Parts: sequence; structure tokens; C-alpha cells
Amino acid sequence: MALIPATILTGFLGSGKTTLLKRVLTETHGQKIAVIENEFGEENIDNEILVADTQEQIIQMSNGCVCCTIRDDLRATLQDLAEKRRKGEVDFERVIIETTGMADPGPVAQTFFMDDEVAESYLLDSIITLVDAKHAQHQLDERLEAQRQVGFADQIFISKSDLVGKQELLDLQNRLRAMNPRAPQKVVHFGEVPLKEVLDLRGFNLNAALEIFPEFMATEEHHHHGHAHDCDHAHAEGEACNHHGHKHAEDCDHHHGKDEPCNHHGHHHHAHHHHHDDDVKSFVYRARRPFDPAKLEDLLGAIVQIYGPKMYRYKGVLDMKGTNRKVIFQGVHQLMGSDLGPEWGKDEERESKMVFIGVELPREILEQGLKQCQV
Repeated sequence: MALIPATILTGFLGSGKTTLLKRVLTETHGQKIAVIENEFGEENIDNEILVADTQEQIIQMSNGCVCCTIRDDLRATLQDLAEKRRKGEVDFERVIIETTGMADPGPVAQTFFMDDEVAESYLLDSIITLVDAKHAQHQLDERLEAQRQVGFADQIFISKSDLVGKQELLDLQNRLRAMNPRAPQKVVHFGEVPLKEVLDLRGFNLNAALEIFPEFMATEEHHHHGHAHDCDHAHAEGEACNHHGHKHAEDCDHHHGKDEPCNHHGHHHHAHHHHHDDDVKSFVYRARRPFDPAKLEDLLGAIVQIYGPKMYRYKGVLDMKGTNRKVIFQGVHQLMGSDLGPEWGKDEERESKMVFIGVELPREILEQGLKQCQV
């Protein structure tokens, strides 16, 4: 039997998760989806659309979907659902799991890899994070959980953008991008996201492309000049980072627009946008020389052992000595996997790209270590 794809839906309080789930459970989209929701969700769906015997954990909806409440842990709920499906008691093709507004998606994602019974029935597709544009900056400032939800995301949906100005939205998008450059961002209204944009995103598929925002990738130039760590902000594409000369370059933690130089010493009026020193950060590493497979495996293994709890998501497409195929690796916390991808194209530049997202990442140790693993 094919594995059941699972999507983890996470997001800030009031960001529209409930609206989205209500649509899944009531709209005629022709898909049979099981929605697993946390009972301590900030707004329970039950009150509004589930008028049924509360003793029953699994309720069949009129559009063919199934709603299931987590009474015990997620693992037991997933096993229970899979068992009922095998027996023909419930019918569904995929699962969407809603985490509570304060949840850390990491352990939820790990359930799909750590638990053999769950792994035999389900395949984790992606983690989707809903962000409320109106309150996001404050939530990100105040709560590490909100930052974690951004760091773990494969796709970010920004809701309530009509309640903020253009510049405010741009500042938020830049901030989210600095925290997680591998998750595409999409502005949506009132949870009206086409379901096809929520499902089958293949965020955990090893062979799915490693997309990193071009403006984030522009920082690569510094990696080859040995002072990458001086420049901790994301430049727009094609824009040089030439603020090493400023005495207070470390103050420059903001995102410049295209072609806009960094010379904001005189302006105090918009300084407040720029000092989001978020705990969750990301950095991208690129290498033009191939890696030695044994050395790299030892290094990544050791890094993950020590820093695993602080590493949320990491992924890379690597050029390895001894193979003409791309090697793809990715991980969540201490769980890391790798696989052979397609062959390098004839005229394609064989360059390794990696992105690491987490808290207090050992950037310099990683950069030095990765350099030593190259042939």
C-alpha cells in the first residue's frame, strides 16, 4: 500500500489555520483528507462544525473528509487512523496535522522518522507555516516558538497583508527570508489558499530542488573572500556588500533593496526595522571544489551529534568526489539522510550548495570544517 502523505500545518495565533482547516473539512474539493487537530487549539473547530458525539474521536464529514482530535499523543492517533484505514472503517488519502499556535513543529516532524510504525504508513510531505502580517513582527520579537515555526517551514503563507502597509510587508518578508531562505513565501487572503498549494509540496523529498532565494544567494561572494561572517545580512541580487569599511558594520543587520547602498548612518527614522536579531538564523554555504565523501560524513555526523537540537532544518545539493550524480542531503535536528540525485548536466557548473537553519548555529566551525572536507 502506498504511504499516506502528511502535511504539518503550523502558524501564529490568529494567522488563519482554523479558516484553512474549516475549508478542507467542508469544501467540495473531491479529496479525502484526514485532519488531525490538537484539542487545545486556540480556536477549536469542533464548536462550529463538529456537532457530534464527543466520545467519538474520528468524525466523518459530509464532503468525505475525516476530522480527528488528538486525545493522546500524535503517534497513537496516527497509528489508530492507519489501522482503521486498513480495516476499511475510514477512508482518506492524506493527512493534515494542525499544531497548536505555540507548538514547536520539530518533534511533530520527528515522529515521522523516529517511529517505525508511523514511518511504515506515512510519508511526511511538508511543514507549512501561516504568518499573520499584522502581528508577526511583535510575535517574532516576543516568542521563540514563532521563530521556530518559520525556521522549520517548507512553505510560508502570509495572511492579513491588507492590514499593513507595503513597506511593513516588505520588512516582514525580508525578516522571514533571513530566517529561512529555503521556504517560498506567498501572500494569501483570509486563508484562501488553493489546496494544491498546500499539498504535495515534497519539502522532505530528497530529490526536490534546493531553492534558495537569489537575493540570499548573493552573499556567496563573501564566502569566497574569507570574511563571510562579517556580512550577516541578505543582499538583493547583484548588489555588492561594501560596508566592511564602516566602523559599525555590525549595526547593519537589515535588508537593502536592489542597488541600494548600505549607508544609513544618518537616518534614525527607520532604524527600528533593522534590529531584529532573531535567535533563528540561517546561512548558506557554497563550495566550488568537490567534497571528500568520508571526511564530509564524519564532519556532518559530529556536527549533528553536538548541535542537532539547535539545528532545525538543513539541506544541500553536493558535488562529491567519485560520482557523476548530485548527492542530496537533508535533516531535521539529529536526523540526517542523504541520497543520490540526478546526474550533473554536461554544461552545469558543479557547485555544492547548502543551507542551515537553526539557533546559535556554529557557523564558523561549520565553514572551517566544510572547507577542510573539500578535495
